[in-house]
Amino acid sequence: MSRRGPKHFAKLVFVLADTDEPADTDMSRFRDRILAAGPGDELLALWRRKLTGWDFEQSPTWSATAPRTPERRAEVYDKLAFGADLRKALDAAVPVHMEPGPVTISREFQSWYTREQAANRSFYWSSYERLLRRKGWSEAAVSGLDEAAHAVVERLADPTRDDSYGARGLVVGYVQSGKTANFTGVTAKAIDAGYRLVIVLGGTLNLLRSQTQRRLDMELIGQENILGAADPNDPDALVGIDYQDDEDWPAKFVSFGARPSDLGAFDIERLTSRDRDYMALERGISALEFEKPDRTRALHDPANLHAARARVMVVKKNKSVLEKLVKDLKKMGPILGEIPALIIDDESDQASVNTTDPKKWEDGKVTRTAINGQISKLLKLLPRAQYVGYTATPFANVFIDPGDEEDLFPRDFLISLPRPTGYMGVQDFHDLDNVDGGEGEAEKTHVRGIYDSTGDRLQEALDAFVLTGALKLYRTDHGVSDPFRHHTMLVHESVRMAEHTALALRINTMWHNAAYTGPEGHTRLASLFDKDFHAHADGSLPTPATYADLKPYVSEARRLINQGGSPVMVINGESERDYAQPDLDFDRTPNVWKILVGGTKLSRGFTVEGLTITYYRRTTQQADTLMQMGRWFGFRPGYRDLVRLYIGREEALGRGRTAKTVDLYEAFEAICRDEELFRAELARYAPLVDGRPQVTPAQIPPLVAQHLPWVKPSARNKMFNAELVEVRSPGIPIEPAAYPQDARMTARNTERWKPVLAAVSGTPTTCLLLPDDTSPLSRSFQAATTVISHAQLLSILSSLEWEDGNVLAPHLNYLSQLDGRLPKVDDWLVIAPQRTPRSRIEASVLGQGPFSLFRRSRQSGKASFGRISGLEHRLYAQQLIDQPDSLPAGGNSPALGATRGAVLLYPVVEAFKDDEVKAVAATGTAATDRVIMAFTVIPPKAAIDTKQRLVRFQTMDSTHPDAVIVNAL
Repeated sequence: MSRRGPKHFAKLVFVLADTDEPADTDMSRFRDRILAAGPGDELLALWRRKLTGWDFEQSPTWSATAPRTPERRAEVYDKLAFGADLRKALDAAVPVHMEPGPVTISREFQSWYTREQAANRSFYWSSYERLLRRKGWSEAAVSGLDEAAHAVVERLADPTRDDSYGARGLVVGYVQSGKTANFTGVTAKAIDAGYRLVIVLGGTLNLLRSQTQRRLDMELIGQENILGAADPNDPDALVGIDYQDDEDWPAKFVSFGARPSDLGAFDIERLTSRDRDYMALERGISALEFEKPDRTRALHDPANLHAARARVMVVKKNKSVLEKLVKDLKKMGPILGEIPALIIDDESDQASVNTTDPKKWEDGKVTRTAINGQISKLLKLLPRAQYVGYTATPFANVFIDPGDEEDLFPRDFLISLPRPTGYMGVQDFHDLDNVDGGEGEAEKTHVRGIYDSTGDRLQEALDAFVLTGALKLYRTDHGVSDPFRHHTMLVHESVRMAEHTALALRINTMWHNAAYTGPEGHTRLASLFDKDFHAHADGSLPTPATYADLKPYVSEARRLINQGGSPVMVINGESERDYAQPDLDFDRTPNVWKILVGGTKLSRGFTVEGLTITYYRRTTQQADTLMQMGRWFGFRPGYRDLVRLYIGREEALGRGRTAKTVDLYEAFEAICRDEELFRAELARYAPLVDGRPQVTPAQIPPLVAQHLPWVKPSARNKMFNAELVEVRSPGIPIEPAAYPQDARMTARNTERWKPVLAAVSGTPTTCLLLPDDTSPLSRSFQAATTVISHAQLLSILSSLEWEDGNVLAPHLNYLSQLDGRLPKVDDWLVIAPQRTPRSRIEASVLGQGPFSLFRRSRQSGKASFGRISGLEHRLYAQQLIDQPDSLPAGGNSPALGATRGAVLLYPVVEAFKDDEVKAVAATGTAATDRVIMAFTVIPPKAAIDTKQRLVRFQTMDSTHPDAVIVNAL
C-alpha cells in the first residue's frame, strides 16, 4: 500500500508473510473483523486512513478518476482485488466522503512539490497530522486539511531553485471556521520542504498575536523546541521558559520524544514568545544568522538548506514592531537573498491592504499605508519570500491593484476552502431559497428580529443567555460527553466606547433586577423555554420535557455568569490593557461565562468561545466589515439548536438627508449571497481546460457581485482592465435578478413576451417532482407549457431593456452561439408555473391567460430580487435538463432530448403582501407596467464545445492588455 497507490492486497500479504506459505488467504475473516470492529479498533483506523487518503489524492499517477467519488473508491478496490462482500463492509465502515474540496484559481506554475517529495520530508507535518487525530479529527477532516495545505505549498516557489521568485497567494475560509489549522498545516509542510524563515502576521492586538503564538507552539513547534537545551526536570533551568504557568503544559503540547535535530530532522528557533512580540534582537542579529555547512554554496542549496534550523516568529501588525524587524533584517546583508521565507498574513484584509487614494499620489508615486508599507519592505528585503494571506472576507484583497508589483495582490493563486463539517454558517441563519419573503425554517429557529414594535428585546436576550446556560448544564448531566467549558453572549450595538460603558451599566442593572431565582424570573424563563427553546430543540440531544426539569440548573448557570463579581465585560479601547483581562483568556481561564459588550475589536480574528446568544444592532456600509462582525458563525458542538441571534430589523443608518432605515438581517443575507455566489463562481471556473486555467486571479474582480446598493464589497471599489464578456452555462440556470424599476421600461419588456404568453395560454399540466435531496416525497405543481424556437427566445431576450447596463450581455453572447457555432439548441420548453389553488391570484396579461401572478419584493431598496424561481419549480426544470432522455414523471410530455432547453416564466408583481397583488388583478387584467416578466433559462447540458471553457474575458484597453484601470471612490 505505497504512496504510488493501492496494490493487490492478497499478493502483498503473501510477500510480507513470515511463512513461505500463508495458511489463510480467505478474505472472509478480514471482512468479519471489519464488521465487528468498534470505534477505537486499530485495524479499522488504519484502513480508514488509507482509504480516505486514496479517496482524496489529487491527480495521482495511478488513477484517472476524480477524487472523493464512488468511481475512485471502486478503482481502489479493483487494485486491491477486494470482493463484493469486503467492499460492502468497508463502505459501511468508511463511507466515501463526497463533500467538495478546496477550489483553486491559479496561474500556471512550475510543479516541484510532489506527493513523493512531501512524503520524503514530512517530520513536522507527520507530527501535526498525528496531533489532529489525537484531538478527534476524522480521517476525512485530516485528509481535507492535507489536500488544502498541499495545494498552497505546491504553488509557492521551490525553496531550492537557483533564481528567486516570490509567489503571492490568498486563502479564503469562513468566519471562525478554522483557518489557523490550515496555515499551521501550510507552515509544517513549508518548513519540511525547506522554508527556513516563517513570519506570521498575527492580528493587530497582543491578545490575538499571543493566541496564534500559543497555538503554533502547542501544535507545531513542540516542547523540545520551546525548552531548547533546558532540562525539563530542573526547576532552575526552567526559569524564563515559556508556558510554565500554563495549565496545558506539558500535557497538551506536542512532543517529538527528543530534539528534532537528534532524530535526523531540524530544530525550530522561536524569535517571539507567548508574551513577547518581536523586539530588536538583544543578541544582535545572531539569532537570524543561518548556519551553512558548505560556505561555498548558497543557503538555498539542498546541501545547506536541509541542515539549517528554521526560524519562526509571530508578529503583531504594528508599525513600530515591523520597523524593528525590517531594521534587523537590513543588517544581515546579501544572505537575505538566499533565505527561502514564508510570510503568512492572518486576517490579510485588515491593515495590510493599501487604502490610500491613487488620485492623491504625488507625481504618480505610490503612497502606502503604514502596515502595507512595512510588509512591502519585508518582501523587497526577502526576494525569496512567499506571501500567503488568510481571510474570510476576500473582496479587499482581490481589488488590490495587480499592476503594483510591490503590493499584495494574490497574483499567483486564490484558494477557497470548503465549508467544514459541523460548521454553523450562512445556511443555518438564512433561508436563501425562500422566495416569498416569509419566515423560513432557519430564521424561525435561530433569528429573533428587533423591530420598533417589539421593543429592544434586550431582557429577553439576557433571559435566553441564562436559559441556554442552564440547558448546557442539563445536557452535561445527561450524557453529553464534551463539557461546555465556555458560555458567552455578545452585545454589539455601537462603535463608540462611551456607549459601550453605558450599555454595560444598563445590562448590569437589568441583570440584578431580573430576579432569576424568584417567582417572576422563573415565570419569564418558563415562558421563553416553552415557546422558543423547547419548540426548536434538537431531538438527538438531551432536552428537559418541562421547565420544572430545567429549573434546578438555573441557579448554577446564574452563579457561573456572576463569577468575578459582574456578569458583564466591556471589550474595547485602543490600548492593549483594555484587552489584557484575565477573565477573557479562553485558553487559561477554566470557565468564561460572561456577557461581552464591545465593538470592532471583537470582530477581527478574536474567537468568542462558547458564543450562544448574540445581540447585534450596529450598522456599517462595508460588506467585509459587516461579515467580520458575524461572530455567531462557527462551531457549536452539542448546542447549535440553542444559538440565537437578536438582530435589528429597523435600524437608522446615516444622518440628515441621507438617513435611512435598514434591515441588518437582510444586509447579512445580501452579503452572504454575494459570498456564496463568489465561491460558486470560483468553483465553476476552477477546472482546467486543455491543462490550462480558465480564470487567473487577475480576472477575479468582475466575478464579485453586489446585492445591496448601500453595502459595497469593500471600502474601496475598483474597476479593472479585465471585463467579463461571455459566460457559458450548460445545464446551469441563468436567472437575472435586477429587473428595471422604471414603469415604462417594465411595460415595454412585458410587451416583448406577448407571443410567448399567447402560446402558453393553454390547459395547465401537472409537473411531478421526484424525491430528491430536499424531500423524500414526490411533489407536484400545475403549469402552463409551450415550446418556442431558439431564434424566438433569443430575439426576446436580446430586445429586453435593463437600467444599469445589460446584465444579460455575457449570457447572450453564449446563447447566441447555440445556433450551431456551439452545439445547436433547436427549441425551448417554456414552463409558466401556477401558485397553489389556496394562494393563487390570477389575471390576464396583454389579453392572454389568465396567468398566476407571483409576489416578489426588493426589500430596503435592494436593486435585485433575492430569488425569482421557486425551489420546486427550479428543481423540476433541473430534473428535465439533467435527464434529457427520460420521460418526465407522469408521462404527460415528451423527454427534452439533448437539443431542447427549459425556461421558467413568471408574471411577477413587486409587492410585500398578497393584498397588493390582488389590487393589481382586481379588474381581471393586470397592467403591463405592473407585471415584470421574470425568467430562468436553463440550457441543455450538451450546449458546450469540447474545450468546456465556461468564461471569457477581454481587456478594456486592447493596446495595453496588462494595464489596470483603477477608479478609487
